[in-house]
Amino acid sequence: MRRLLTGNGAAAWGARLAEVDYIPAFPITPQTEIIERLAEWVDRGELNGRLVTLDSEHSMITAAGAAAATGARVFTATSSQGLLYGMEMLYTVSGWRAPFVLANVSRGLASPLTLEPDHNDVLAARDSGFIQLHAATCQEVLDLTLLAYRIAEDRRVRLPVLVNLDGFYLSFTREPVELPEPEQVRRVLPPFEPSTLRFRASAPVSQAVAVLGGGPYSYFRYEMHLAATQALVAFQQAAEDFAQVFGRSYASVERYRCDDAQYAFVMMGSFATKAKEAVDRLRDEGEAVGLVRPRMVRPWPEEELRAALSGMRGVAVIDQNLSTGKGGVLHSELCSALYGQPDAPPVLTSFIGGLGGRDIDAAELFEILRVTKRAVETGERPPPRLLYTEHELKEMRKLQAIAAVEHPAEEEATP
Repeated sequence: MRRLLTGNGAAAWGARLAEVDYIPAFPITPQTEIIERLAEWVDRGELNGRLVTLDSEHSMITAAGAAAATGARVFTATSSQGLLYGMEMLYTVSGWRAPFVLANVSRGLASPLTLEPDHNDVLAARDSGFIQLHAATCQEVLDLTLLAYRIAEDRRVRLPVLVNLDGFYLSFTREPVELPEPEQVRRVLPPFEPSTLRFRASAPVSQAVAVLGGGPYSYFRYEMHLAATQALVAFQQAAEDFAQVFGRSYASVERYRCDDAQYAFVMMGSFATKAKEAVDRLRDEGEAVGLVRPRMVRPWPEEELRAALSGMRGVAVIDQNLSTGKGGVLHSELCSALYGQPDAPPVLTSFIGGLGGRDIDAAELFEILRVTKRAVETGERPPPRLLYTEHELKEMRKLQAIAAVEHPAEEEATP
């Protein structure tokens, strides 16, 4: 069955089709529609789960982890400042090895304030222990939510999974989405078998977190790391089962027109669909260019990225984030994956774009390829660049000039 769904609606349907037991919730723009949709279904008896509103994202994530630790299948969602407000508990519940799914609707962080998307919120959580999957379309939001439960509940992993979708560009954009039948979903996603994750009042077993010294603490943290790396295998196996049932194939790294490419764009999230269109137009002009898009960011699919970019002459990394004082997170991590590898691209250019939802148009992607090709030809890699036009800069200068006139700086007091 095909329906027009927003990305928020697709996330809600993913939770419904997963037949979740418990939904702790706290609303925040632009995530609120997910919670509203789930609340309507629960109220009408169409979703046999319990939805509870909490007083903050901190308590919401706490409740999600606690419920998952008892063997319930749990779903929750947040965005932007909400994700950061619950940051303490992101680390805590992953340390509990509590398997549940959290949808994050990416939105730029204050200050200054914006309601538009970039990836600084979700990438701030990349070291928390959550597995991270990034969707580019509304269909992927639904499908990755289902796959996320397979990964989280896999006995080799048993970690929470974050499914990221871009605010407004996906959350409130309607696209045709194939809705599977519940019987089909059960073939890919059977009921959660919690095994040792259980709580019974008649037979209480403490699952408390002890205070540990450096040696035991190091052991358990590294165990989490090893479990996270198993998510790559779990994802591949789940995706193969998914493709057999639904005919849609997913890999941890998407390659688009890369078989004979000499250059590639590397992007993630919904803006990567703009890069696909640019690739098609550049191909029509005879340019051997492709797109490489990580769907999985944690664990970092290092080997898959190396294979995708091997032998290319140049790679342009477009980050929709900014690590202040360093640059793009995706560019830094890709450099670490490719360093010292045979057949690694000799040039990786870095571009920062899409901050606060600023558009990235085809002309800018054409220019990015031109700059990257010139760097390959000259052997001189340009410094990281912010995608920003001269017109935009002039408009900002006008606003600054107006502000200076309306609010002149007070003259320094003289003794």
